[in-house]
Formats: sequence, structure tokens, C-alpha cells
Amino acid sequence: MRCMNIPRTTPPLRPPRLVAVAGLFLALSAVPGTVAASQTPGAAPSAGDATQPALTLRDAIRQALGQSPDAAAARAGVQEAKAGASLARTMFLPQLSFTEDIARGDDPVYVFGSRLRQQQFTQANFALNQLNKPQPLGNFATRFSGQWLAFDSFKTQRTIRSADQMRQSADSAQQAVNQKIVLDVVQAYQSVLYAERQVQVAQHEQDTAAALLSSVNDRVKAGLAVESDRMSAEVNVAARKQELIAAQGGLELAWAQLRVAMGAPNLQSTPLEPIQPHQFPQNALESEIQTALKTRPDLASLAHAQSAQSAALGAAKSDFGPRIGAYGNWEQDRPTFAGSGGNNWVAGVQLTVDILPFAKHAQLAQQAAAKARVDAEMNSSQQQMRLQVSQAHIARQTAALSLDTARAAMDQAAESLRILRNRYNAGLATITDLLAAEDAERQAQTNYWHAVYGNAEAYAQLLFATGTLTPDAAEDLQ
Repeated sequence: MRCMNIPRTTPPLRPPRLVAVAGLFLALSAVPGTVAASQTPGAAPSAGDATQPALTLRDAIRQALGQSPDAAAARAGVQEAKAGASLARTMFLPQLSFTEDIARGDDPVYVFGSRLRQQQFTQANFALNQLNKPQPLGNFATRFSGQWLAFDSFKTQRTIRSADQMRQSADSAQQAVNQKIVLDVVQAYQSVLYAERQVQVAQHEQDTAAALLSSVNDRVKAGLAVESDRMSAEVNVAARKQELIAAQGGLELAWAQLRVAMGAPNLQSTPLEPIQPHQFPQNALESEIQTALKTRPDLASLAHAQSAQSAALGAAKSDFGPRIGAYGNWEQDRPTFAGSGGNNWVAGVQLTVDILPFAKHAQLAQQAAAKARVDAEMNSSQQQMRLQVSQAHIARQTAALSLDTARAAMDQAAESLRILRNRYNAGLATITDLLAAEDAERQAQTNYWHAVYGNAEAYAQLLFATGTLTPDAAEDLQ
């Protein structure tokens, strides 16, 4: 879905240097086309080394998804959930263990049993003295043991189902984290662009204020202005310098935020691809809410968590049922490690029923409470989703209207300033009037670019609220 660019009809900014001679000043004021093209509102501000390739929004998003620690944590969560699902399936498999036991002692029961298992028992070993006070005996036992849970009232099946749902929940949670990363990058990227515009405007305003001071000095010397005009112009120069310093600090802060959003703390300030005014598509609010219900990854994650908790609750109920297991054991016992001895085996089937399952009752209550909590979270999230989509929908509409209003206001402020310049040089207006027009035009430019980036950010917020803010969708913002 490509967005159409709005034709730029805004006038160019003021020339960077006023001419001291009054006649030439009037001539230049009447020809706004003499302004450098690099100062027009539609031109891209420069950042960093102009020879470097511009960092596009898509590139910034791609780097963030690969480098962000939040993305890495989400990927680890998915792997953890996958391992949990694999672990649950091992409950179906039989267990087999190997044991090599080395023992020595003179405990009568131990000696008697070991001699029997070694098949070394003789008639002499029945002597009372041998039975009561036997000599120390060593025993080397090699043992293979196995067991298999054949039936547990379907607890294992429900546990596996719960683990599978948690894996799918982790997948959806990762998508939600990725969309939040995309939104953070979009906001930080546009913050840098807006801060660059602020620096550009502030620098231009400082140059204009300095040129105005030079013009006022010439007019004071010629007797066409009073000393208070010079003082007002000097105060204006100082104020513009303060604004430039603040704008440069804001640009550094915006770059710091972009580095955090991209997970690239060592990212150098490079040129960014500008974001131009756009007209974004509009849909009905109810349609956007229905889209969010289907595509929001956080809601999908909660839905899978609901299913997982339902299965976990079923597993807790199944735990009250009977369990049937099989077991087997083979053992060889020898008086020495490499010597000969006897071997034996045993196998059986075991039925287990818990007569007093107090702990299981507590576990069932715990799982039931967890299920109620997840259900409440889903209900709350759906209500919050409707509110978020409604807010984003209204904000996008407001931003679009603000952009049109800001464009018209900037045109009017530029024309008003041109007229005030002519009137001031003709002696028909005071410097206070001129400085007020300067402030109004500067504020109009600031409002315009704030509206441009605010419009794109509002659309990104709407895409995020509906769960459709993918890297491809974010590319349409630029």
C-alpha cells in the first residue's frame, strides 16, 4: 500500500542574509525566488557526512530487529518455549538408567544379601558366628533399571497440549515485541528528522537575525531608525542563538534515542532519508477494530495462553486419576570388579491411586485461579485494544487535518512577514512589528514540520494499534 505525496506548495524560507541598503532590501523582498533551494520546506536537511549513503527507515528497522536486546530476549523466549514443548513429550518415553555400585562393609544384612546375589553362599555361611559377625565383604553391582508410565489419566497429553500452546504464545509475543521495536524506531527516526529541521530553522533564524541587526545598524547611522531598534535587534540575535543551542542539543538527544531503539550504541550520526508529507488511507473505525482483533499479536499470544492454561487445568484434574506404569531391573553382583558373580532381574506392572491427594487439591485450585486470571487479562486486553485503536484512529484524523492547517498557516505567515519587511523599510512599521512577524513565521514553520512528522507517526501508531505495523508497512511512511 503506497502512499501519495502531497504536492509542496509552501513558499521558500527567507533569504539567509538581508542587504543593508534599503533599496536593494526592498528589491530582494519582492523576489522570494532568490532564496536558496536548500532552504525550502520540502528540502531534506543535511546530517553527518553528505557523502555517506542515507540511512533509510527500512534499514534502521532491519538493524533494530537484528541487534535490539528486546528482540534477542523475545527470540530466546521462543526457544525456551520450544524446549518446554519438547520436554513435555519426553513424558511419553520410557526411562532407562545404568548404575555401577561399589560397596564394602560388614553389616550382617548387607553381607548376607550380597553373598546371595553373588551366588557365593555356602553351608559354612550359616554358622551363627558368620551370620552375627561376618567378615567385611566387597560387592561390585552393575544395574540396568527401566520404567515407563503407560497411563496417567491423560495428564501427559494435556500437559503436551499446554506446552504447545505456550510455544505458539511465545511466537505471537515475539511478533508483538518486533512490532513495538518497529514503532520505537519509527518514532526515534522521525524525532531525528524533526530535530534536524529544528536546527535548520534555528540556524536560518540566527542568520536572519544577524542580517537584520546589520540592516538596523545602517538605518540608525542613516537616521532612519532609533537606538532602541538596535537594542531590540541585538536581543533578537541573542534569543536566536539560544534557540540554535537548544535545537542542537535536541538533535543529539534524538540521535541517542535512535541508537537505543536500534540497539546500536555506537551508531554514528549519518544522513537520514527524509520523510515527506503524505496522505494516508482512511478506514472506518469499526473496520480497524475488527482488523486488530484478527491481527494483534499480543491478543493472539493471550489467546494461546488461555488455551494453554485450560489444558493445564485439565492436566491438574487428570492428576487425580489412577496411573499405570511398568518397571524392570537387571543386576549383576561380583566380589571383584573383573570377577564372576550372579545376576538377577525383576519386572512388573504398578497401579497407583492417590488416596489422600491434599497437594493435588491445592494444585488444582492454583491452576483454576491462573485460568481465571488469564481470562480476565484477555477481557481487559480486548477492551484496551478498542480504546487504543479508537485513540489512534482519532489521532490520525487530527494529524491529517493539522497538516493541512499548518501548511496554510505557514503560507500566510510567510506572506505576512514579506509585507511587514516592506512596511518596515518604508518606515510604516516598527521593529517590534517586524520581530513579531519573524516569531510568527518561525513558529509556523515549526508547527508545519511538527505536523508532517506527527502525521506519519500517528499513522504508524494506528498500524501498531491494529497489529499491522510490519517492516513493509513502515516503509510506506517514507
